Amino acid sequence: METDSAHNLTTPSVSTFHHNFTNSSCDFNSLTSSQYQKKVIPTLYSLIFLLGFFGNLLVVCVLSHSSGRRTVANTYLVNLAMSDLLFLTSLPFWAVYYSMDYNWVFGWIMCKLCGGLLTINVYASIFFITCMSVDRYHAIVYPLDSQSSRSVNRARYVSAVIWVVAALTTVPTVVFRDIHTFPDTNVTACVIFYPSAFWHNGFILAKNTLGFLLPFVVIATCYSRIAVQLMATPNHLEQDSARLVHVLRMVAAVVLAFFFCWFPFHVLAFLGVLGELWVNWDCWVLQAINKLLPFFLCLGFSNSAINPFLYCFVGNHFRERLWHIYGERLTQKRDSISTRLSSFSRKLSDLKETVPMEILE
Repeated sequence: METDSAHNLTTPSVSTFHHNFTNSSCDFNSLTSSQYQKKVIPTLYSLIFLLGFFGNLLVVCVLSHSSGRRTVANTYLVNLAMSDLLFLTSLPFWAVYYSMDYNWVFGWIMCKLCGGLLTINVYASIFFITCMSVDRYHAIVYPLDSQSSRSVNRARYVSAVIWVVAALTTVPTVVFRDIHTFPDTNVTACVIFYPSAFWHNGFILAKNTLGFLLPFVVIATCYSRIAVQLMATPNHLEQDSARLVHVLRMVAAVVLAFFFCWFPFHVLAFLGVLGELWVNWDCWVLQAINKLLPFFLCLGFSNSAINPFLYCFVGNHFRERLWHIYGERLTQKRDSISTRLSSFSRKLSDLKETVPMEILE
C-alpha cells in the first residue's frame, strides 16, 4: 500500500509526495516551518470559517426567502452557497488537526467525512460556477431561444445531477482515507492510503482536469462569446435593462475569484505529479512546494468566504433583497419602539398634569 502521509501532514487535501518525490537531502518538515504552520494555518482556517459560514448562511436565507424571485441564476447561487457551507463545517476540525501537530483526535468516521466534504466542494463549486456561466451565455447570445430552454425547474434538475456527481467523486476519499499512527513520530494522522502510485497520480490529475481545467475552458468560451455578442450589438444591454448587467457582473466576479483562489493550488499539485512521474525537481523546488502548498490551500479555502461578499458588493439585486427582507424588519421594529416611547411620553405628560405638584415633589 502506497501512502501520501508525508503530504497529508501538511494539508487535508491531496498528496504530492511519493517515492520519486522523496529526497533525503531535502529537509521538508523543518521545526521552524512546522511551528510556523502550526500557529498560522489554524488561525487562517478559523477566520475563513467564521466569515464564510455566516456569510453563506445569510446568502442561503436571502436567496431562499419566499418573497424572492425564483431565477436560474439564484438557483445556482443557492446551491453554490450550500456547497461552501457544507465544506466550511469541516474547517474547525482541520484547524484543530494543525494545532495539535497533525494528530487527528476525532475518529475515523470524521476523518472520512471531513475529507469527503472537501472533495465535494472542490467539484461542486466549479460545476455550479460553470452552469452559471453557461446560463449567462444562453441568456445573452441566444435570448429568444433561451426563454423556452432556461427554467428554474431545469436548473434544479441540473443542480441535483451536480450533487450526485460531486458525491460520487468522494468515493475514493471515503474508501482510502483513514487514520494511521506513525510510530517514529507518535502521530495519529488522517491520511489517504492508495493501492498504488497510479491511483494517487490519477486522482490528482482528475482533480486538476475535471475540477479545474475543463470547466474553465467552458467558462472562458462562454465569456468570450458573450464579449463578442455585446460588442457586436451595443444596444443589447439597453434592451435587456441594467439587471442583466448586474447579474453578468456578479457571475464574472465569482468566476474570477474562484480562478485566482484555486489556480495556484492546482499548479502546485500538478507539479507534484510531474515530480512523481518523470521530472527530477531540484531540492529547492521540492521545499518550495512543501512550504507553499498549505498556504495556497488556505487561499483556495478562502474562496468559500469571499463569495458572499461578492454578492453583497457586486450584486445590486442581492443588496436590494437583503434590505427588503431584513432592512424593513429593522425599520418596523425601530418605528414600533419609537411609537411606544412616544406613547409613554404622552402618558407621563398626562400624569404630571393630573397629579398635584406636591405629590410629585
